[in-house]
Amino acid sequence: MPLDVTQNSIDSYIKDLPESRRADVLWLVEQMEMISKRKPKLWGSIIGFGRLYYRYPTGNDGYMPIIALSSRKQALTLYLSFNLEKEVELKNLGTYSIGKSCLYIKKLSDVNLKVLVTVMKKAYQQSLAYDFIKVIE
Repeated sequence: MPLDVTQNSIDSYIKDLPESRRADVLWLVEQMEMISKRKPKLWGSIIGFGRLYYRYPTGNDGYMPIIALSSRKQALTLYLSFNLEKEVELKNLGTYSIGKSCLYIKKLSDVNLKVLVTVMKKAYQQSLAYDFIKVIE
């Protein structure tokens, strides 16, 4: 079942996080809100900014945030772009790992925050430019 925006409180979600994660998540929320100029909303356990509809050439489609983050057990997960492995800025980021479109960071002190903001801004702009999406809100 695909995720969609819930009515759950972001403040409650953050309050329930381990204390060691709260400051990092709050910083990321603030940065993503400034980058996207959108208010955060919960998509299950994902804090998302904006909402878009995607439809791949295969016919698979759905809704997702334009940019998002989540606090997972192993790492902070940033849902950023479809081609993270091609981002040259990552060589100066610090300690991280990536999935296809996710950036995994254990804690913000492991990375260069200026580089992270640059990567988030670039990913946001790229997401808006894909030809298989339509921004809903």
